[in-house]
Amino acid sequence: MTERFEITTLLQRELSMISDVFGELEDGTPENPAITKESVHHFFKYVSGVPLIRPDWFFDVEKEGDGIVDVTTHLVDLIQWEAFPEVILDTTDVQMLSARRWATTMTLEEFQNVTGKTEFPDFLQKSLKGDVLEVFSNGEMNYTLKGKHAKVSVIWNFQAPEGSADTHYSLMRGTKANLIIRQGKEENYRPALYVKLIGADPSTLEKAVKETLQKKYPGIDLQLMPSGEYQVLVPDSYHNGHEAHFAQVTERFLEYYQNGNMPAWEVPNMITKYYTTILARAFALK
Repeated sequence: MTERFEITTLLQRELSMISDVFGELEDGTPENPAITKESVHHFFKYVSGVPLIRPDWFFDVEKEGDGIVDVTTHLVDLIQWEAFPEVILDTTDVQMLSARRWATTMTLEEFQNVTGKTEFPDFLQKSLKGDVLEVFSNGEMNYTLKGKHAKVSVIWNFQAPEGSADTHYSLMRGTKANLIIRQGKEENYRPALYVKLIGADPSTLEKAVKETLQKKYPGIDLQLMPSGEYQVLVPDSYHNGHEAHFAQVTERFLEYYQNGNMPAWEVPNMITKYYTTILARAFALK
């Protein structure tokens, strides 16, 4: 999965496994989950200064996929990968508490802008409410995984406000620290990792960065922010971009295929991941 290769996610996972810094993952509650993954996307956006044109079938959830079983797949995968690293999971470890889905609406003019098509195709007539297209691209689920409360949310707006972009938010709540990834305006829409200490001493965090993170990722550093949080500073060379992660996933797959060394947890955890998203959709349709 692509986001396993995103540097801030890698570092969030690394820090969560250092008990002197993070402690243990909280159990959480439905109102205050132990681990949260949220992402916001946009149908219409500019890539390298050029409007992104999407095929008309992209807006048919029967072809592209319902939002609650689409991008959520990546986020559920990350929750499993970070909260239970290298642990074999089973569908019985999942308890779905609630889930919902909702539509992003689109006028014909907006549809034309993003597809270049002059009218809604026949296969999208079923998704029209009056003159407006409803795309069920948004989804949220609240569940427990081995007793740890988790929340996943994916939102697709039509167009980002000027100067903004897609965003990602991730929170892991530990007994000694919270690990937070933000990708908002203050971060120039590039993911950044923050550490909010609760019970850990700052010197323990500094030691972990120096003795663990820097050895694995040379150049990583810390900066105390006015908010009292610490930002994990990441050299530009580690930000290789979302598209590069697809090649990294392919390389890892080919390695597994050629060497026959796929970890024992990958297949059962993949089954558990898709079970989670499918169960969420079933809950959302109740």
